[in-house]
Amino acid sequence: MADAGFIKVAQVSEIRPGEMIAVEVGSEQVLLVNVDGTIHAIDDICSHAYASLSEGDLRGDEVECPLHGGAFSCVTGAPTNPPANESLRVYSVQIEGDDILVAPPID
Repeated sequence: MADAGFIKVAQVSEIRPGEMIAVEVGSEQVLLVNVDGTIHAIDDICSHAYASLSEGDLRGDEVECPLHGGAFSCVTGAPTNPPANESLRVYSVQIEGDDILVAPPID
């Protein structure tokens, strides 16, 4: 059973390794990324300029913003390429069977 605060947002079978999808957690837009079979969750909105990272490119464990080419680690949320210079929030993820559950961001 999921810990308190976690909500089901998707299924693992929806996101193959090397793929990503955008979901909503409450009022937040969250990017789910499958990196080598591990699901990670970070903000879907670029910290540099308002753009949906789910419309960008995924390369390994980095997602590139479609607007200005800034990139972020899907694992830590840290910027890896300018002009991005502010980290994205990272969300806690739990897997129950095929269900992906996400909780509010880790501070």
